[in-house]
Amino acid sequence: MEAWGPLACFTRPELKVERVSYPTMTPSAARGLLEAIFWKPEMTYRVERIEQLKPVRWTRFRRNEVNNSIITKNAYESLRANNGYRYDVAEDRGQRVTVALSDVAYRIHATIHATDRCTAPLPKYRDQFDRRLVRGACYEQPHFGCREFAAFFGPRGSAEEAGVVTAADQAGIPPIDELGLMLHHIEYLPKDKERYHWFRASLEHGVLHVPDRPLAPAEVSGMPGAGGRASAEEVA
Repeated sequence: MEAWGPLACFTRPELKVERVSYPTMTPSAARGLLEAIFWKPEMTYRVERIEQLKPVRWTRFRRNEVNNSIITKNAYESLRANNGYRYDVAEDRGQRVTVALSDVAYRIHATIHATDRCTAPLPKYRDQFDRRLVRGACYEQPHFGCREFAAFFGPRGSAEEAGVVTAADQAGIPPIDELGLMLHHIEYLPKDKERYHWFRASLEHGVLHVPDRPLAPAEVSGMPGAGGRASAEEVA
């Protein structure tokens, strides 16, 4: 499938406060986009590669954001039960810089794999996805990293039909671009814990190849969540 939009931000995990995007879409963002179009508990997506259809264009802006957020259902319900609590947005507001991508377009190659709940042949889910893709149907609006950066989507060739991609765009893509460590997938452990798995990413003529296996934990000891961490619900 192909996806495109005016803005995107796939935040690098090394930077804690300001948002700085990777130069291309990450596999986790691609998986989220696919699941926004079609998802069932009987299947999962395996992103194999992501093609960059346009050269990297950076943009930068400041936004007013709140410093704190309600990240769990328990925290939200406890605040509602406390009638004397008052939240002042003006006091909690701060300005943050976002270094994002502008005028992006990607082609996502992925396969569907069965989970332990699957009872039907996999081509059934593939055909359902294809029909929804052609119709433009989705469970929620797909986005590029941040929900306000909406993504348009369609089958292969739709970005060119929409006039988003031209033959000249491919000439501006460098042959090799090292991106550093990138999230491969999240492993959900017992007792509401998570472990993040990483891989060394690079763009080869605009194509990001996602390996079958991530790096060993010893190779990414400095990355967030590499050794396992509590989920947001447990922290709250």
